[in-house]
Amino acid sequence: MIKINQLNKEFESRVRLGIMSVLMVNDWVDFSEMKNLLDVTDGNLASHSTALEKSNYIEVKKEFVGKKPKTSYRVTQTGRLAFTEHLNALEKLLGK
Repeated sequence: MIKINQLNKEFESRVRLGIMSVLMVNDWVDFSEMKNLLDVTDGNLASHSTALEKSNYIEVKKEFVGKKPKTSYRVTQTGRLAFTEHLNALEKLLGK
């Protein structure tokens, strides 16, 4: 039986769960689209995405399109594996 402390703490917040869920089914997602999908502030998205990037769960690409900065995200292989393991642990915890 799995214990609750075996869940990945990186995915405890609603925002991080949302970021990972969106990225698991999309290739690259830009900052504005992610912000709208999750209904969060700029700062909230930035801080949570930075934490996931530091854990090597997501890749962040910053570029200029014309003269405007554009930030995009995608899940890494490490992130895909960690999130899948987290979801599997949740299912086991729930007895599924």
